Amino acid sequence: MLPSTCTTCTACVALRQFLLRAQIDGAKIVLVVTGKGRAGASEPATFEDEPGVLRRSVPHWLRAHDYHAIVSGFEEASRPHGGGGALYVRLRRRRPLTHE
Repeated sequence: MLPSTCTTCTACVALRQFLLRAQIDGAKIVLVVTGKGRAGASEPATFEDEPGVLRRSVPHWLRAHDYHAIVSGFEEASRPHGGGGALYVRLRRRRPLTHE
């Protein structure tokens, strides 16, 4: 779980580490909870202060080249698992290391 003071950069690194660990452990799918953001937040000072920044950012990160070897796809979670505030992330099988 990420503390509420994390920046988006820190969150991106933490997400990648989580997905890599899950892939190494053999997981096929994981639940990533982004939250929906705070409703009625006061005027944000920066992009990171806007409500729902992780909800908007995580899908972009998962589509990025850096995640291609880890993530095969993702979709919004069903309502009991968080709905619009969570994603099911499908992981690629880890390619075995070849020793030549």
